[in-house]
Amino acid sequence: MSRPDTTDLAGARVAVVGLGTSGRAALEALGGTGATLAGFDAAEAALDAVRDAGAAPAATHLRAASDPERLAEEVLGWRPDVVVVSPGIPAVSPLHTRAAAAGVATWSEVELAWRLQAARPDGTRAPWLTLTGTNGKTTTVGMLASILTAAGERAVAVGNVGAPIVTATTRRGADAPEVLAVELSSFQLHSTRTVSPQASACLNVAPDHIDWHGSYERYRADKARVYERTQVACVYNEADPQTRRMVEEAEVVEGARAVGFTTATPAVGQLGLVEEFLVDRAFGPDRQRTALELGTLEDLAHLAPAGGEVPGHVVANALAAAALARAHGVAPAQVREGLRAFPAGEHRIELVARVDGVAYVDDSKATNAHAAAASLRAVPAGTCVWIAGGLAKGARFDDLVAAQREHLRAAVLIGKDREPLRSALARHAADVPVIEVDADDDRVMPTAVAEAARLARPGDTVLLAPACASMDQFRSYAARGEAFARAARELGRSGR
Repeated sequence: MSRPDTTDLAGARVAVVGLGTSGRAALEALGGTGATLAGFDAAEAALDAVRDAGAAPAATHLRAASDPERLAEEVLGWRPDVVVVSPGIPAVSPLHTRAAAAGVATWSEVELAWRLQAARPDGTRAPWLTLTGTNGKTTTVGMLASILTAAGERAVAVGNVGAPIVTATTRRGADAPEVLAVELSSFQLHSTRTVSPQASACLNVAPDHIDWHGSYERYRADKARVYERTQVACVYNEADPQTRRMVEEAEVVEGARAVGFTTATPAVGQLGLVEEFLVDRAFGPDRQRTALELGTLEDLAHLAPAGGEVPGHVVANALAAAALARAHGVAPAQVREGLRAFPAGEHRIELVARVDGVAYVDDSKATNAHAAAASLRAVPAGTCVWIAGGLAKGARFDDLVAAQREHLRAAVLIGKDREPLRSALARHAADVPVIEVDADDDRVMPTAVAEAARLARPGDTVLLAPACASMDQFRSYAARGEAFARAARELGRSGR
Protein backbone atom coordinates (compact mmCIF):
# COMPACT_ATOMS: atom_id res chain seq x y z
CA MET A 1 0.00 0.00 0.00
CA SER A 2 2.31 2.76 -1.19
CA ARG A 3 1.56 6.40 -0.64
CA PRO A 4 3.45 9.66 -0.15
CA ASP A 5 5.38 9.92 3.10
CA THR A 6 4.55 12.67 5.60
CA THR A 7 7.80 14.41 4.63
CA ASP A 8 5.98 15.44 1.41
CA LEU A 9 4.35 18.16 3.52
CA ALA A 10 7.52 19.48 5.14
CA GLY A 11 7.70 23.18 4.30
CA ALA A 12 4.34 23.12 2.52
CA ARG A 13 1.63 25.66 3.28
CA VAL A 14 -1.52 23.78 4.26
CA ALA A 15 -4.88 25.47 4.89
CA VAL A 16 -7.57 23.59 6.82
CA VAL A 17 -11.01 24.97 5.99
CA GLY A 18 -13.87 24.11 8.32
CA LEU A 19 -12.85 23.64 11.95
CA GLY A 20 -15.42 21.19 13.18
CA THR A 21 -14.45 17.78 14.56
CA SER A 22 -12.61 16.55 11.47
CA GLY A 23 -10.96 19.94 10.82
CA ARG A 24 -9.59 20.12 14.35
CA ALA A 25 -8.31 16.55 14.03
CA ALA A 26 -6.63 17.47 10.75
CA LEU A 27 -4.83 20.41 12.35
CA GLU A 28 -3.60 18.21 15.19
CA ALA A 29 -2.36 15.52 12.79
CA LEU A 30 -0.58 18.07 10.62
CA GLY A 31 1.30 19.45 13.61
CA GLY A 32 4.16 16.97 13.21
CA THR A 33 4.61 17.19 9.45
CA GLY A 34 6.72 20.32 9.21
CA ALA A 35 4.00 22.12 7.27
CA THR A 36 3.06 25.77 7.82
CA LEU A 37 -0.59 25.73 8.86
CA ALA A 38 -3.64 27.97 8.68
CA GLY A 39 -7.17 27.29 9.86
CA PHE A 40 -10.28 28.96 8.41
CA ASP A 41 -13.96 28.79 9.33
CA ALA A 42 -17.13 30.72 8.65
CA ALA A 43 -17.65 31.36 12.37
CA GLU A 44 -15.38 33.10 14.85
CA ALA A 45 -16.78 30.77 17.52
CA ALA A 46 -15.22 27.80 15.74
CA LEU A 47 -11.81 29.47 15.94
CA ASP A 48 -12.34 30.14 19.64
CA ALA A 49 -13.17 26.45 20.14
CA VAL A 50 -9.90 25.47 18.43
CA ARG A 51 -7.95 27.86 20.66
CA ASP A 52 -9.72 26.68 23.82
CA ALA A 53 -9.17 23.01 22.98
CA GLY A 54 -5.52 23.54 22.05
CA ALA A 55 -6.21 21.60 18.87
CA ALA A 56 -3.93 23.69 16.62
CA PRO A 57 -0.15 23.95 16.80
CA ALA A 58 0.96 27.28 18.28
CA ALA A 59 2.06 28.83 15.00
CA THR A 60 -1.21 28.16 13.19
CA HIS A 61 -2.77 31.17 11.46
CA LEU A 62 -6.54 31.32 12.27
CA ARG A 63 -9.07 33.41 10.36
CA ALA A 64 -12.88 33.60 10.10
CA ALA A 65 -14.92 34.66 7.07
CA SER A 66 -18.66 34.02 6.98
CA ASP A 67 -19.33 34.94 3.35
CA PRO A 68 -18.40 32.17 0.83
CA GLU A 69 -16.73 34.65 -1.53
CA ARG A 70 -14.77 36.22 1.31
CA LEU A 71 -13.78 32.78 2.62
CA ALA A 72 -12.32 31.84 -0.77
CA GLU A 73 -10.43 35.13 -0.90
CA GLU A 74 -9.02 34.66 2.60
CA VAL A 75 -7.93 31.06 1.98
CA LEU A 76 -6.39 31.52 -1.45
CA GLY A 77 -4.93 34.89 -0.48
CA TRP A 78 -2.84 33.03 2.10
CA ARG A 79 -1.27 31.20 -0.89
CA PRO A 80 -1.58 27.59 0.26
CA ASP A 81 -0.06 24.61 -1.52
CA VAL A 82 -2.84 22.33 -0.25
CA VAL A 83 -6.33 23.01 1.11
CA VAL A 84 -7.85 20.37 3.41
CA VAL A 85 -11.50 21.13 2.96
CA SER A 86 -14.48 20.28 5.16
CA PRO A 87 -17.36 18.28 3.63
CA GLY A 88 -19.50 21.24 4.67
CA ILE A 89 -18.03 23.32 1.81
CA PRO A 90 -20.10 22.51 -1.33
CA ALA A 91 -18.40 21.46 -4.55
CA VAL A 92 -20.10 24.44 -6.25
CA SER A 93 -18.65 26.91 -3.72
CA PRO A 94 -16.20 29.67 -4.72
CA LEU A 95 -13.47 27.96 -2.74
CA HIS A 96 -13.58 24.75 -4.76
CA THR A 97 -13.97 26.47 -8.10
CA ARG A 98 -11.27 29.08 -7.49
CA ALA A 99 -8.80 26.56 -6.05
CA ALA A 100 -9.25 24.35 -9.12
CA ALA A 101 -8.72 27.33 -11.43
CA ALA A 102 -5.56 28.29 -9.53
CA GLY A 103 -4.16 24.76 -9.55
CA VAL A 104 -4.29 24.47 -5.74
CA ALA A 105 -4.84 20.90 -4.53
CA THR A 106 -7.93 20.28 -2.39
CA TRP A 107 -7.90 17.25 -0.11
CA SER A 108 -10.59 15.75 2.04
CA GLU A 109 -9.72 14.78 5.60
CA VAL A 110 -9.93 11.21 4.24
CA GLU A 111 -7.17 11.96 1.72
CA LEU A 112 -5.06 13.51 4.47
CA ALA A 113 -5.61 10.44 6.67
CA TRP A 114 -4.44 8.13 3.89
CA ARG A 115 -1.30 10.15 3.32
CA LEU A 116 -0.47 10.43 7.04
CA GLN A 117 -1.30 6.84 8.00
CA ALA A 118 1.24 5.44 10.43
CA ALA A 119 3.21 2.36 9.42
CA ARG A 120 3.08 -0.80 11.52
CA PRO A 121 6.27 -2.34 12.94
CA ASP A 122 6.74 -4.44 9.80
CA GLY A 123 6.49 -1.34 7.61
CA THR A 124 3.04 -2.13 6.21
CA ARG A 125 -0.11 -0.10 6.83
CA ALA A 126 -3.54 -1.27 7.91
CA PRO A 127 -5.78 -2.00 4.91
CA TRP A 128 -8.91 0.02 4.21
CA LEU A 129 -12.29 -1.45 3.31
CA THR A 130 -14.29 1.46 1.91
CA LEU A 131 -17.97 1.87 1.13
CA THR A 132 -20.40 4.50 -0.01
CA GLY A 133 -23.99 4.70 -1.23
CA THR A 134 -26.98 6.96 -1.07
CA ASN A 135 -28.41 4.86 1.76
CA GLY A 136 -27.34 2.13 4.16
CA LYS A 137 -23.75 3.27 4.66
CA THR A 138 -23.75 3.57 8.44
CA THR A 139 -25.53 0.26 9.00
CA THR A 140 -23.24 -1.55 6.58
CA VAL A 141 -20.00 -0.12 7.95
CA GLY A 142 -21.18 -1.06 11.45
CA MET A 143 -21.90 -4.61 10.31
CA LEU A 144 -18.48 -4.75 8.64
CA ALA A 145 -16.68 -3.58 11.78
CA SER A 146 -18.64 -6.13 13.84
CA ILE A 147 -17.61 -8.93 11.46
CA LEU A 148 -13.96 -7.87 11.51
CA THR A 149 -14.02 -7.73 15.32
CA ALA A 150 -15.57 -11.21 15.43
CA ALA A 151 -12.63 -12.37 13.29
CA GLY A 152 -10.27 -11.22 16.05
CA GLU A 153 -9.01 -8.08 14.31
CA ARG A 154 -8.56 -4.69 15.94
CA ALA A 155 -11.03 -2.94 13.65
CA VAL A 156 -12.52 0.53 13.73
CA ALA A 157 -15.43 2.12 11.81
CA VAL A 158 -14.37 5.58 10.62
CA GLY A 159 -14.92 8.19 7.93
CA ASN A 160 -18.44 9.54 7.79
CA VAL A 161 -19.16 7.83 11.12
CA GLY A 162 -17.44 7.78 14.51
CA ALA A 163 -14.09 9.44 15.15
CA PRO A 164 -12.29 11.40 12.40
CA ILE A 165 -10.39 9.01 10.21
CA VAL A 166 -7.12 10.91 10.54
CA THR A 167 -7.24 10.31 14.30
CA ALA A 168 -7.42 6.54 13.73
CA THR A 169 -4.78 6.36 11.02
CA THR A 170 -2.15 8.28 12.98
CA ARG A 171 -2.36 6.06 16.06
CA ARG A 172 0.68 3.93 16.79
CA GLY A 173 1.45 0.83 18.81
CA ALA A 174 -1.24 -1.18 20.55
CA ASP A 175 -3.91 1.43 19.82
CA ALA A 176 -3.38 1.35 16.06
CA PRO A 177 -6.18 -0.41 14.12
CA GLU A 178 -5.34 -3.54 12.15
CA VAL A 179 -8.02 -2.84 9.55
CA LEU A 180 -10.32 0.12 8.88
CA ALA A 181 -13.99 -0.04 7.88
CA VAL A 182 -14.38 3.31 6.14
CA GLU A 183 -17.74 4.96 5.41
CA LEU A 184 -17.37 7.63 2.74
CA SER A 185 -19.91 10.28 1.77
CA SER A 186 -19.98 11.84 -1.70
CA PHE A 187 -18.75 15.05 -0.02
CA GLN A 188 -15.62 13.30 1.21
CA LEU A 189 -15.03 11.42 -2.03
CA HIS A 190 -15.13 14.64 -4.03
CA SER A 191 -11.69 15.65 -2.72
CA THR A 192 -10.19 12.19 -2.25
CA ARG A 193 -7.34 11.56 -4.70
CA THR A 194 -5.02 8.64 -3.90
CA VAL A 195 -6.76 6.21 -1.53
CA SER A 196 -6.22 2.60 -2.65
CA PRO A 197 -8.58 0.35 -0.66
CA GLN A 198 -8.21 -3.38 -0.31
CA ALA A 199 -11.91 -3.70 -1.20
CA SER A 200 -14.63 -1.15 -1.94
CA ALA A 201 -18.40 -1.00 -2.36
CA CYS A 202 -21.17 1.29 -3.55
CA LEU A 203 -24.46 0.12 -2.07
CA ASN A 204 -26.81 2.11 -4.29
CA VAL A 205 -27.15 5.45 -6.06
CA ALA A 206 -30.21 7.70 -6.18
CA PRO A 207 -30.58 11.48 -6.56
CA ASP A 208 -29.41 13.26 -3.40
CA HIS A 209 -27.32 16.29 -2.43
CA ILE A 210 -27.87 17.84 -5.87
CA ASP A 211 -27.48 21.31 -4.34
CA TRP A 212 -24.01 20.41 -2.98
CA HIS A 213 -22.67 18.81 -6.16
CA GLY A 214 -24.47 20.94 -8.74
CA SER A 215 -26.00 18.02 -10.66
CA TYR A 216 -26.90 14.37 -10.32
CA GLU A 217 -24.17 13.44 -12.81
CA ARG A 218 -21.52 15.05 -10.60
CA TYR A 219 -22.96 13.36 -7.53
CA ARG A 220 -22.78 9.96 -9.24
CA ALA A 221 -19.24 10.66 -10.45
CA ASP A 222 -18.09 11.42 -6.92
CA LYS A 223 -19.73 8.25 -5.59
CA ALA A 224 -17.90 6.26 -8.28
CA ARG A 225 -14.54 7.43 -6.89
CA VAL A 226 -14.88 4.79 -4.17
CA TYR A 227 -13.79 2.10 -6.65
CA GLU A 228 -10.66 3.83 -7.93
CA ARG A 229 -7.37 2.01 -7.21
CA THR A 230 -9.14 -0.94 -5.50
CA GLN A 231 -6.76 -3.84 -4.97
CA VAL A 232 -8.84 -7.01 -4.45
CA ALA A 233 -12.61 -6.63 -4.94
CA CYS A 234 -15.08 -3.99 -6.13
CA VAL A 235 -18.44 -4.86 -4.57
CA TYR A 236 -21.57 -3.77 -6.44
CA ASN A 237 -25.34 -4.10 -6.03
CA GLU A 238 -26.94 -6.41 -8.60
CA ALA A 239 -30.26 -4.57 -8.06
CA ASP A 240 -28.66 -1.23 -9.01
CA PRO A 241 -27.02 -1.49 -12.46
CA GLN A 242 -25.37 1.90 -11.99
CA THR A 243 -23.05 0.42 -9.39
CA ARG A 244 -21.91 -2.30 -11.80
CA ARG A 245 -21.23 0.33 -14.46
CA MET A 246 -19.17 2.30 -11.94
CA VAL A 247 -16.99 -0.77 -11.41
CA GLU A 248 -16.59 -1.28 -15.15
CA GLU A 249 -15.49 2.34 -15.56
CA ALA A 250 -13.07 2.40 -12.60
CA GLU A 251 -9.28 2.34 -12.84
CA VAL A 252 -8.38 -0.45 -10.43
CA VAL A 253 -5.26 -2.35 -9.46
CA GLU A 254 -4.53 -5.21 -11.88
CA GLY A 255 -6.29 -8.35 -10.69
CA ALA A 256 -9.09 -6.65 -8.75
CA ARG A 257 -12.44 -8.20 -9.64
CA ALA A 258 -16.11 -7.34 -9.55
CA VAL A 259 -18.21 -9.04 -6.85
CA GLY A 260 -21.97 -8.59 -6.77
CA PHE A 261 -24.48 -8.93 -3.96
CA THR A 262 -28.16 -9.74 -4.42
CA THR A 263 -31.15 -10.69 -2.29
CA ALA A 264 -31.97 -13.31 -4.94
CA THR A 265 -30.14 -16.55 -5.74
CA PRO A 266 -26.55 -15.55 -6.55
CA ALA A 267 -24.67 -16.33 -9.73
CA VAL A 268 -21.00 -17.26 -9.71
CA GLY A 269 -19.05 -14.23 -8.46
CA GLN A 270 -21.86 -13.03 -6.20
CA LEU A 271 -23.15 -13.24 -2.63
CA GLY A 272 -26.87 -13.72 -2.19
CA LEU A 273 -29.85 -15.37 -0.57
CA VAL A 274 -30.99 -18.98 -1.06
CA GLU A 275 -34.22 -19.49 0.87
CA GLU A 276 -33.26 -18.31 4.37
CA PHE A 277 -29.49 -18.70 3.88
CA LEU A 278 -26.96 -15.94 3.15
CA VAL A 279 -24.39 -17.55 0.84
CA ASP A 280 -21.11 -16.79 -0.91
CA ARG A 281 -20.36 -17.85 -4.51
CA ALA A 282 -17.57 -15.32 -4.97
CA PHE A 283 -14.73 -16.20 -2.61
CA GLY A 284 -15.02 -19.95 -1.98
CA PRO A 285 -12.50 -22.41 -3.45
CA ASP A 286 -15.22 -24.22 -5.45
CA ARG A 287 -17.54 -21.31 -6.24
CA GLN A 288 -18.43 -22.69 -9.68
CA ARG A 289 -20.31 -25.58 -8.07
CA THR A 290 -21.04 -24.75 -4.44
CA ALA A 291 -22.05 -21.85 -2.21
CA LEU A 292 -20.61 -21.26 1.24
CA GLU A 293 -23.13 -20.54 4.00
CA LEU A 294 -22.46 -17.23 5.75
CA GLY A 295 -25.52 -17.06 7.98
CA THR A 296 -29.30 -17.11 7.97
CA LEU A 297 -32.13 -14.59 8.18
CA GLU A 298 -32.47 -15.65 11.81
CA ASP A 299 -29.03 -14.17 12.44
CA LEU A 300 -30.50 -10.79 11.38
CA ALA A 301 -33.85 -11.15 13.16
CA HIS A 302 -32.84 -8.67 15.88
CA LEU A 303 -32.68 -5.98 13.16
CA ALA A 304 -36.33 -6.41 12.11
CA PRO A 305 -39.17 -4.25 13.42
CA ALA A 306 -40.88 -5.95 16.36
CA GLY A 307 -42.98 -8.81 15.03
CA GLY A 308 -41.92 -8.13 11.41
CA GLU A 309 -39.67 -9.70 8.80
CA VAL A 310 -36.10 -8.62 8.21
CA PRO A 311 -36.38 -5.79 5.62
CA GLY A 312 -34.82 -6.51 2.26
CA HIS A 313 -32.45 -3.56 2.46
CA VAL A 314 -31.07 -4.85 5.78
CA VAL A 315 -30.34 -8.20 4.12
CA ALA A 316 -28.64 -6.38 1.25
CA ASN A 317 -26.52 -4.37 3.69
CA ALA A 318 -25.45 -7.56 5.45
CA LEU A 319 -24.43 -9.17 2.15
CA ALA A 320 -22.41 -6.10 1.16
CA ALA A 321 -20.62 -6.09 4.52
CA ALA A 322 -19.97 -9.82 4.17
CA ALA A 323 -18.50 -9.32 0.69
CA LEU A 324 -16.05 -6.70 1.93
CA ALA A 325 -15.08 -8.90 4.88
CA ARG A 326 -14.61 -11.94 2.67
CA ALA A 327 -12.35 -9.90 0.36
CA HIS A 328 -10.27 -9.21 3.45
CA GLY A 329 -10.07 -12.95 4.21
CA VAL A 330 -12.65 -13.35 6.99
CA ALA A 331 -13.98 -16.92 7.38
CA PRO A 332 -17.70 -17.69 6.85
CA ALA A 333 -18.30 -18.61 10.50
CA GLN A 334 -16.92 -15.25 11.62
CA VAL A 335 -19.25 -13.43 9.22
CA ARG A 336 -22.20 -15.09 10.94
CA GLU A 337 -20.83 -14.29 14.40
CA GLY A 338 -20.33 -10.63 13.48
CA LEU A 339 -23.83 -10.23 12.04
CA ARG A 340 -25.35 -11.76 15.15
CA ALA A 341 -23.37 -9.38 17.35
CA PHE A 342 -24.24 -6.21 15.40
CA PRO A 343 -26.68 -4.11 17.45
CA ALA A 344 -29.81 -2.57 16.01
CA GLY A 345 -29.23 1.14 15.38
CA GLU A 346 -31.29 3.97 16.73
CA HIS A 347 -33.57 5.89 14.34
CA ARG A 348 -33.43 3.12 11.71
CA ILE A 349 -36.86 1.44 11.46
CA GLU A 350 -37.02 1.39 15.28
CA LEU A 351 -40.29 0.56 17.02
CA VAL A 352 -40.54 3.22 19.75
CA ALA A 353 -44.13 2.80 21.00
CA ARG A 354 -47.32 0.88 20.53
CA VAL A 355 -50.50 2.79 21.48
CA ASP A 356 -54.08 1.58 21.00
CA GLY A 357 -52.96 -1.09 18.55
CA VAL A 358 -50.92 1.36 16.44
CA ALA A 359 -47.15 0.92 16.02
CA TYR A 360 -44.95 4.04 16.03
CA VAL A 361 -41.75 3.47 14.04
CA ASP A 362 -38.80 5.87 13.92
CA ASP A 363 -36.79 5.89 10.70
CA SER A 364 -35.55 9.46 11.01
CA LYS A 365 -32.32 8.32 9.33
CA ALA A 366 -34.34 8.08 6.07
CA THR A 367 -33.22 11.52 4.90
CA ASN A 368 -33.89 11.02 1.18
CA ALA A 369 -36.48 9.41 -1.08
CA HIS A 370 -34.49 6.22 -1.65
CA ALA A 371 -34.27 5.50 2.08
CA ALA A 372 -37.90 6.42 2.71
CA ALA A 373 -39.00 4.03 -0.04
CA ALA A 374 -37.25 1.12 1.67
CA SER A 375 -38.97 1.97 4.94
CA LEU A 376 -42.43 2.34 3.36
CA ARG A 377 -42.07 -1.01 1.58
CA ALA A 378 -41.74 -2.71 4.96
CA VAL A 379 -45.28 -1.60 5.98
CA PRO A 380 -48.28 -3.66 4.77
CA ALA A 381 -50.41 -2.08 2.05
CA GLY A 382 -52.86 0.58 3.17
CA THR A 383 -51.68 0.69 6.80
CA CYS A 384 -49.06 3.47 6.90
CA VAL A 385 -49.63 6.96 8.26
CA TRP A 386 -46.50 8.61 6.92
CA ILE A 387 -44.80 11.56 8.64
CA ALA A 388 -42.51 13.22 6.09
CA GLY A 389 -40.80 16.49 5.26
CA GLY A 390 -37.91 18.76 6.21
CA LEU A 391 -35.17 20.10 3.92
CA ALA A 392 -35.64 18.54 0.48
CA LYS A 393 -32.18 19.53 -0.80
CA GLY A 394 -33.59 20.12 -4.29
CA ALA A 395 -35.19 16.67 -4.53
CA ARG A 396 -38.58 15.80 -5.99
CA PHE A 397 -40.75 12.93 -4.75
CA ASP A 398 -42.98 11.87 -7.66
CA ASP A 399 -41.25 8.51 -8.15
CA LEU A 400 -41.33 7.80 -4.42
CA VAL A 401 -45.05 8.50 -4.00
CA ALA A 402 -46.05 6.77 -7.23
CA ALA A 403 -44.17 3.60 -6.27
CA GLN A 404 -45.23 3.48 -2.60
CA ARG A 405 -48.77 4.87 -2.79
CA GLU A 406 -50.33 1.44 -2.03
CA HIS A 407 -48.75 1.46 1.43
CA LEU A 408 -50.31 4.77 2.51
CA ARG A 409 -53.40 5.40 4.57
CA ALA A 410 -52.56 9.06 5.18
CA ALA A 411 -49.66 11.52 5.24
CA VAL A 412 -48.64 14.21 7.73
CA LEU A 413 -46.21 16.79 6.33
CA ILE A 414 -43.74 18.77 8.43
CA GLY A 415 -40.76 20.99 7.71
CA LYS A 416 -39.71 23.83 5.49
CA ASP A 417 -39.95 22.09 2.10
CA ARG A 418 -43.45 20.64 2.09
CA GLU A 419 -44.31 21.66 -1.47
CA PRO A 420 -42.45 18.84 -3.31
CA LEU A 421 -44.17 16.23 -1.13
CA ARG A 422 -47.55 17.98 -1.27
CA SER A 423 -47.51 18.16 -5.06
CA ALA A 424 -46.29 14.56 -5.48
CA LEU A 425 -49.09 13.30 -3.23
CA ALA A 426 -51.65 15.38 -5.14
CA ARG A 427 -50.51 13.92 -8.47
CA HIS A 428 -49.99 10.29 -7.50
CA ALA A 429 -52.09 9.68 -4.36
CA ALA A 430 -54.97 12.15 -4.59
CA ASP A 431 -57.23 9.97 -2.43
CA VAL A 432 -54.75 9.84 0.47
CA PRO A 433 -55.61 12.33 3.25
CA VAL A 434 -52.80 14.86 3.79
CA ILE A 435 -52.35 17.05 6.88
CA GLU A 436 -49.75 19.83 6.95
CA VAL A 437 -48.31 20.89 10.29
CA ASP A 438 -47.56 24.54 10.95
CA ALA A 439 -46.13 24.82 14.44
CA ASP A 440 -43.15 26.20 16.33
CA ASP A 441 -40.11 23.95 16.19
CA ASP A 442 -40.60 22.64 19.73
CA ARG A 443 -44.22 21.72 18.98
CA VAL A 444 -43.95 20.42 15.44
CA MET A 445 -43.37 16.76 16.31
CA PRO A 446 -45.96 16.48 19.13
CA THR A 447 -48.48 18.08 16.75
CA ALA A 448 -47.53 15.78 13.87
CA VAL A 449 -47.76 12.66 16.03
CA ALA A 450 -51.14 13.73 17.42
CA GLU A 451 -52.46 14.27 13.90
CA ALA A 452 -51.08 10.90 12.79
CA ALA A 453 -52.69 9.17 15.78
CA ARG A 454 -56.02 10.70 14.82
CA LEU A 455 -55.75 9.27 11.30
CA ALA A 456 -54.45 5.82 12.28
CA ARG A 457 -56.50 2.70 12.96
CA PRO A 458 -55.63 -0.37 15.04
CA GLY A 459 -53.09 -2.45 13.14
CA ASP A 460 -51.62 0.61 11.38
CA THR A 461 -48.09 1.99 11.57
CA VAL A 462 -47.26 5.64 12.10
CA LEU A 463 -43.93 5.88 10.30
CA LEU A 464 -41.45 8.73 10.57
CA ALA A 465 -39.49 8.37 7.31
CA PRO A 466 -39.04 12.02 6.35
CA ALA A 467 -37.26 11.66 2.97
CA CYS A 468 -35.65 15.01 3.86
CA ALA A 469 -32.85 16.39 5.99
CA SER A 470 -33.65 17.62 9.48
CA MET A 471 -31.77 20.88 9.99
CA ASP A 472 -34.70 23.20 9.26
CA GLN A 473 -36.41 22.33 12.57
CA PHE A 474 -34.02 19.97 14.41
CA ARG A 475 -30.30 19.96 15.07
CA SER A 476 -29.91 16.47 13.56
CA TYR A 477 -31.84 13.44 12.33
CA ALA A 478 -31.23 11.90 15.76
CA ALA A 479 -32.87 14.85 17.53
CA ARG A 480 -35.82 14.55 15.14
CA GLY A 481 -36.17 10.85 15.92
CA GLU A 482 -35.93 11.46 19.65
CA ALA A 483 -38.68 14.09 19.42
CA PHE A 484 -40.88 11.60 17.56
CA ALA A 485 -40.26 8.87 20.14
CA ARG A 486 -41.04 11.22 23.04
CA ALA A 487 -44.28 12.35 21.42
CA ALA A 488 -45.36 8.77 20.67
CA ARG A 489 -44.65 7.59 24.21
CA GLU A 490 -46.48 10.57 25.64
CA LEU A 491 -49.56 9.42 23.73
CA GLY A 492 -49.41 6.16 25.63
CA ARG A 493 -48.95 7.86 29.00
CA SER A 494 -51.81 10.27 28.39
CA GLY A 495 -54.14 7.63 27.03
CA ARG A 496 -54.43 9.81 23.89
